[in-house]
Amino acid sequence: MLTRISPSSAVLNRSALLWLALLMSTPTVAQSLNGFDLQDALVPVDKILQGGPPRDGIPSIDHPKFISSGADRFIEPSSLVVGLALQGESRAYPISILNWHELVNDQIGTQSVVISYCPLCGTALVFDAQVQGQTLQFGVSGLLYNSDLLLYDRQQQSLWSQITAEAISGPFKGQRLVLLPAVLTTWQRWQTEHPDTQLLSTDTGYIRDYHRSPYGDYDNSERLYFPVEFLSRRYHPKERVLGIEIEGVFKAYPFAELAKREPQNSLLDTVAGKSLRIEYDLPSRTGRVFSDSNEELLVINSFWFAWYGFHPHTEVYSFTP
Repeated sequence: MLTRISPSSAVLNRSALLWLALLMSTPTVAQSLNGFDLQDALVPVDKILQGGPPRDGIPSIDHPKFISSGADRFIEPSSLVVGLALQGESRAYPISILNWHELVNDQIGTQSVVISYCPLCGTALVFDAQVQGQTLQFGVSGLLYNSDLLLYDRQQQSLWSQITAEAISGPFKGQRLVLLPAVLTTWQRWQTEHPDTQLLSTDTGYIRDYHRSPYGDYDNSERLYFPVEFLSRRYHPKERVLGIEIEGVFKAYPFAELAKREPQNSLLDTVAGKSLRIEYDLPSRTGRVFSDSNEELLVINSFWFAWYGFHPHTEVYSFTP
């Protein structure tokens, strides 16, 4: 069911979520908030909300340090990481760290990248940091659109929607970041597949308790801290889904449906006439998608409400015995 909701009907939470940074309050309409010019933005200005912290109140990691996989004493095998393999190197970025920082500006070989994670939407995406021949550095704007992180580039002050990868305001308005193949997976699985991987260190330059989430039970509760334009109650709001786009067709694979196929851990499907193979791990709610030529395709692992909020006309996989 497609339902448009307003801020007054959304469930808001005013509890303190981040130490001195995320103090939740009733969202206010962003006209020119946190110093960003929103004139002629590509999304409705009244849908851009102030998340609580000021610009850079949630600090990005701009000089990341890494440790070898054998020195991983702070992370559990089942802990989630963003895994990235690029130019012959592999790195893992723990969600336990990204919960507090949301962005990591990094360079692998000759390529500059930005690793992004939105704790409110559960979305971990990695982008090429080069736009129009310019290498950008990104920060956390403190603003949200559809409950999702709006990052900004420090060079031109454009705001970028994480899930759509599009600049919604500023000089880069209408430009899109190039999404790079990365995977949300467990540390154990990534380490097994990439034994020489490096792991983002907790030596970030900031004092944070990386052993706990500043969001408490948010990942499992039905609460939404901020409104979204479209909301479906077909699944639990935080149900994880694998979302893909094939030639303009969007489709979601909820783990609630994939779980009905136990003990199987793969699925063959067709989207927009293209044959796909979906491989997934039920305990960790992670997965990957491949074409019929075994090419790994881009996938967004997100909460159901977030995927639906941006793609209300999405197709949805439903298990049929």
